[in-house]
Amino acid sequence: MFPGQSNPMSHHILAVEFSTFSDALTIFSTTQALYKHAHILKKIHTPSTPHNITMKSFNIFCVSVFVFVSTFLVYSTNAATFNIRNNCPYTVWAAAVPGGGRRLDRGQTWTINVNAGTTGGRVWARTGCNFDGNGRGSCQTGDCGGVLACTGYGRPPNTLAEFALNQFQNLDFFDISLVDGFNVPMDFSPTTGSCRGIRCTADINGQCPSQLRTTGGCNNPCTVFQTDQYCCNSGNCGPTDFSRFFKQRCPDAYSYPKDDQTSTFTCPGGTNYNVVFCP
Repeated sequence: MFPGQSNPMSHHILAVEFSTFSDALTIFSTTQALYKHAHILKKIHTPSTPHNITMKSFNIFCVSVFVFVSTFLVYSTNAATFNIRNNCPYTVWAAAVPGGGRRLDRGQTWTINVNAGTTGGRVWARTGCNFDGNGRGSCQTGDCGGVLACTGYGRPPNTLAEFALNQFQNLDFFDISLVDGFNVPMDFSPTTGSCRGIRCTADINGQCPSQLRTTGGCNNPCTVFQTDQYCCNSGNCGPTDFSRFFKQRCPDAYSYPKDDQTSTFTCPGGTNYNVVFCP
């Protein structure tokens, strides 16, 4: 939603909603045409007319529209495409924030476009789900509030593909995280450019320590014990025997919250990605 300038007499806020890229261009083109003939507007009002339109307000509106559309163009051009594929021999219910959710049978792919500048992005697989015709239900792992189309993060355990796009020096930052545990093997790789991909394909569910085992996956110790040693609430934690279990099997992945040095990867902004379950 783009707020324009209020009329100095009516005090109403002018709001224009651009729902699509073509809408934005249409509004911009119309504004340009109006601006070329703006001298007509100088004579619209008289001292006795309460609903006058001042050239100053109109000029500010034109500049505001130009700035908005320019920003829209940049963000649309640099949106990243994520192809999410299920190679598992069973159905998963893919989830993405932003993006929503989609049932994926074996071999199926779901494509989402994510705006440049997005932070806190996640993609994960949900397993053992049942949804009704209205998209309400539940999942054994990765459930996001009982809905098919996720708007919030999933419930552990779930293997996470995490990303922040076009950040410092216009780089994308991405990782695979086991901080919320593990449910499905994953590959997270760029499809453009020369940067490297990452993966976690070990049989973590089959080898999971007994203290961390749960239906459909392997919990991270923070979920189970909820202590500072494992959750790093104070910011002063280090690796533990449990985090080493994850790190030895998936060296590219986050094994505990402070595992940044060996677990965060970058690609140039504008890169596209594949996320594959059971690669």
